[in-house]
Amino acid sequence: MSSKKYVIGIDYGTESGRALLVEVATGKEVATAVHVYANGVIDEKLPGTNIRLEPDWALQDPHDYIEVLKRAVPAVLQQSRVDPADVIGIATDFTACTILPTTREGAPLCFLPEYRNRPHAWVKLWKHHAAQPEANKLNEIAAREGYDFLPRYGGKISSEWLVPKAWQMLDEDPEIYAAADRIIEAADWIIWQMTGMEKRNLTTAGYKGIWSKQHGYPPPAFFKALDPRLENLVEEKLSTDIHELGEKAGGLTEQAAQWTGLLPGTAVAIGNVDAHAALPAAGVSEAGRMVIIMGTSNCHMLLGEEERIVPGMCGYVEDGSIPGFFG
Repeated sequence: MSSKKYVIGIDYGTESGRALLVEVATGKEVATAVHVYANGVIDEKLPGTNIRLEPDWALQDPHDYIEVLKRAVPAVLQQSRVDPADVIGIATDFTACTILPTTREGAPLCFLPEYRNRPHAWVKLWKHHAAQPEANKLNEIAAREGYDFLPRYGGKISSEWLVPKAWQMLDEDPEIYAAADRIIEAADWIIWQMTGMEKRNLTTAGYKGIWSKQHGYPPPAFFKALDPRLENLVEEKLSTDIHELGEKAGGLTEQAAQWTGLLPGTAVAIGNVDAHAALPAAGVSEAGRMVIIMGTSNCHMLLGEEERIVPGMCGYVEDGSIPGFFG
């Protein structure tokens, strides 16, 4: 062991995962490695089958996410020659809203042979837009019934977000919906695989799942108004146990330690959203400055000290970008 300590960040993007090793005391970037997803964005047909996907579908294979741990993390350790004992923490960020259905133990349904050829058993990537009919109905019902969460999201919930995607699963393949013990953000699923514990983050819940610190999720009556079969979505398939940014989710399991080459028990942070993770890296941790992230999509982020309804915004969340601020 040396006196220098290091942390590793993993950015799960649309086409690849990237690992970065940073020296804690100085912020110096020591090594970086990229693993390109073997299956990339699945938008034409399911891997290993002739099953064609409808327009506006965008899926992914969770196996690709594990491969990032197995390849990119060992690569930065090898490049840097840093002793794994000197790596004191690992943190991740993910595209959002990217969701998948799993068993109670966290196994993705698309890993199970009986569901391998069912599109709804796979990861719905953030840019899966095939849930637009459900999003339209959700917005119409929420406005008609007078629910007060719509203004927080600029007046409408996107087809990219959790509830429309879950509802599309129920509409088009109710057997997969029933088989899903959990519907979870990939940002939280990867933490589950690393630590053995399901811990859901505040950022995806707030921006993508219609959750707020003050009100929690909308009540069962709202989900029942959408579809009686959705009434207990939160209780049965999500979680009301939501964790703050910067919290420790747990330590690396023996298996995750083998994948990465790090030590078992190495601290793992609660998951985050890719663009939001860039705010402190850009040097922004106070109100009134905007950061614009330009990638496969654009994200404009601004910190404020009070709640403000801004027409057209995609949402504001208390502590959702930097603790202590509305993002």
